Parts: sequence; structure tokens; C-alpha cells
Amino acid sequence: MSARPDRTPLPRSFFDRPVLTVAPDLLGRILVRRTEEGPIELRITEVEAYAGESDPGSHAYRGRTARNASMFGPPGHAYVYFIYGMWFSLNLVCGPKDHASGVLVRAGEITVGAELARKRRLSAKNDMELAKGPARLATALAVDRSLDGTDLCAGPGSLLSLLTGASVTSDQVGNGPRTGVGGAGAAHPYRYWIDGDPTVSPYRAHVPRRRST
Repeated sequence: MSARPDRTPLPRSFFDRPVLTVAPDLLGRILVRRTEEGPIELRITEVEAYAGESDPGSHAYRGRTARNASMFGPPGHAYVYFIYGMWFSLNLVCGPKDHASGVLVRAGEITVGAELARKRRLSAKNDMELAKGPARLATALAVDRSLDGTDLCAGPGSLLSLLTGASVTSDQVGNGPRTGVGGAGAAHPYRYWIDGDPTVSPYRAHVPRRRST
């Protein structure tokens, strides 16, 4: 019988560590999204690390902009960005302030509020698909740019927070290159997932986008 998830909020010190330490440690944690309709909770099953200005795959590789300002800290805040003119993605800022590292929450299992997530994810074939991939996850949890910069450690009134959840042992953790990242950052093994979990998204190599002529 598995232990019940620990509902203790994660402190800011959890996020104030190197990104490659925080990323695999987020697996099994509980992400809480508080909406006007009620709370939605997600057990994190897949993440990707982005190491800021030293990482060619990171939005912060070329420095601070209006879009990526939240990545520069302090730790324990959300960085939400819009991609492909259609989707939002949720990242958790970690490491020391001004370092600009963060972890993309790629997938998870909705454990509370699935009925709310289903209303936003009408195309999902089953509950395991509700948050299977970063765009689906953001849609299911009603995450958009209005949540950019949200303090995850602000207490029970925060629209986003992290709970301790249930621990994942090292032998349960898969590791490999990030999905859809091209160029010099393509081979970085910064993606982590819970092996065998049905909510983990499939790996896809980067495919260059064609420019319209």
C-alpha cells in the first residue's frame, strides 16, 4: 500500500537550488491550481530543466526581456509563456535570483478537480490525457499569462502552489533529451519523467518550422 501524499507546502528553499537538482525532485509533487470554480490538483510526472543564460535551449540564453523577466527570480515563482500563437506553458523558477533557471512542467495526473479539467480538455480521450504534454496541462489547469510571476510560496491564497506529495525513488526516474529542442541545446539530457506512468508525453525530436514564402 503506497503512502498517502504529504500535503505540506514546499518552502522557497526547495526552489532555491540548482535547476538540475530541482527538476527530478519535482516528480511526484502536487501542483495546486485554485480557480473560481474550485481547486485542481496535479501529480507531476514529467518535467524539463532549463539552465538560463548558459543553456542554448533556454528563453534566457540571450538575456533578460519583457517576456522572460520572471525567469530571473526570485525562486519559487511561476514563469508562463505563450508559444506558437496558441498555447501556454508553465515553468517553475528555481536557483538564485538573477540566474534565470526554471523547470517546465510537461505532464501530470489530475488527482483533484478532474471534472473541471475535462470541461477545458474536451478532446481528451480519457483522464490520463488531460495533462499529457505542457500545452494540454496548461489548458486543463486554466494557466495563462495572467499567472506569470505568481508566487508559489505565498500560502493557501496563492492561485498556484506546490505540495510535498509522494516521493519518487531514483530507479523510477527516466532521463533523456528534451522534447522539441533544437540547435546546440538539443542533446542536453534535461528531461525527467516517472517511468511507466501513462500520463507522460511521448518524446519528439525537434522539427524545424518552415517559413512561409
